[in-house]
Order: sequence, then C-alpha cells, then structure tokens
Amino acid sequence: MKTIHAAAHALQQAGFRTEVFPTGKRGDAEIKAREAASLKAGLIVAAGGDGTINEVINGMVWSDTPLAIIPLGTTNVLAREIFSGRGANAALEAMTAGAPRHVSLGKIDAVDSGRPVSRYFCLMAGIGFDGMVVRDVRLKVKRITGPGAYILSGLSTLFRHAPEELTFRIDGADYRGHLAVVGKISRYGGDFRVTPDARIGDPALYACIFQGGRRRDLLRYLFLVPFCRHLTAPDVLYLKASGIAISGSAPIQIDGDYFGSTPATISIARDALRLVC
Repeated sequence: MKTIHAAAHALQQAGFRTEVFPTGKRGDAEIKAREAASLKAGLIVAAGGDGTINEVINGMVWSDTPLAIIPLGTTNVLAREIFSGRGANAALEAMTAGAPRHVSLGKIDAVDSGRPVSRYFCLMAGIGFDGMVVRDVRLKVKRITGPGAYILSGLSTLFRHAPEELTFRIDGADYRGHLAVVGKISRYGGDFRVTPDARIGDPALYACIFQGGRRRDLLRYLFLVPFCRHLTAPDVLYLKASGIAISGSAPIQIDGDYFGSTPATISIARDALRLVC
C-alpha cells in the first residue's frame, strides 16, 4: 500500500483528485475501471500485476480515459516492456509526466466450459502447453513462491502433456503445430523474448508456432527460448499476422491468466487504449 499511497500523493500534487479502490476478488478491477471510464475519469491507474492490468484494460477499452500502471505483481511483464525494466519508480514518473499514446491490443474469441468468451489482451496469448501450465498453477503455491509456482506447474505438465496437433490459419494460409505464443509485445514471462519483434504500439500480432509435440521437443524449446535461439529451429515458425484462427483442442492463457480453450480467433484492436508510458 505504501507505493499506492505515494502514487495518490503524486497525483494530488499534480492537481488530480484521487480515489483508491481496493480489489477483493477477480473481476473487481474490471468493474471499477468500467465505472471510472463511464464517468470520464481523467486518468485510471492500475496498481498490481499483469492480471490486474488485464482486468482494468477490459473495463476501459475504447474509452478516452488514459491508463497508467504501477507494477506490483509477480513478473510485471508490461511494465518491463514499456519502462525497459526500470520498475515502479519509472512508472510513478510516467504517471505524472508521461504522455498517453494510443496502443493496439489483441482480441481473442474462444470457448470456456462450452460458452463463447471474448477478451482483450496486451501481452500475449499462449496456446497449448503454455495454457495448461497457467491453468494448473496452484494459487496458494503462487502466493508463497511467486514465479516458482509456474516452474512447478510446468514440470508437472511436462510429464503428463499429450498435445493435440492444431491448425493455425494466418492471413489465408494454414500452418500446423502443437503449441504457440501469439505476442502483442516482445517480452514473455519476464525478460524472455518469444516474439521479439512485437510492439504494443504496432497494429500487428506475431505468432511463434512450435511444431514438435514430443516431450523432448518441449524440453528443447524450453532450453532455446531463454537465449532467443528458438527462432532458428527448423520446427519453429515465426510469422507476423493481422488475424489468426486456431482449430483443434488446447487450453489458452492470456496475459498470464487462464482464459478458455480452442477453437479460437485472435484479431487486432487497433488504437483501442490510451496508455501512459
């Protein structure tokens, strides 16, 4: 709360009237953001991790109200991207001195428990192994170990994952693979660069499709990604896209939270958000 109070004070010094809305459960941040945007708030500040920021974005998307962020989560991928890893101090400076600019988001339509679901994302969508790892993370373990919870879930998933081959229709052409990351920014899971050419201001998606589905293929990808050497592997496709349709059955995560499952379509929401950075 210390950082949040410091942010509120800085905004007051800059002439803003501030209100702080604590969140108690999933969905609260989206509701509060929607209410603030409907009241034409001068600025919405999302203080939390990437999951909280995703909720806020989905509450205020297409509004004229700009968004500022204060990174207080486990990995803070968006903050690492837009502030080049400089952390909360850079975010606080940008909140009062930065200028909002229009950025493009990803929009995904899929299925959750047999129901159609739709959501915007600013970081990435992970399909297949990635989605299963996030889906099966234990929240109690995450509270204690932070990023370690994803490592434990990944190891568990690795030894029981039998991925189905998926078809990715990208700008009129079909590609096959067992897992994929569709990036809206370059970073993933911290400072890994799965889609190194993706930029939040660029109205485009970058799809990294991993074609191997054996356990040894997954292990190889896990060793290649930290060094950005996966892009040179013969069984990895890296494509710029304006739209993607995915057929087959696989779990999906977006911005680090479980979302649903394929089949799914992913499109670009151009200039959908004003972001202070």
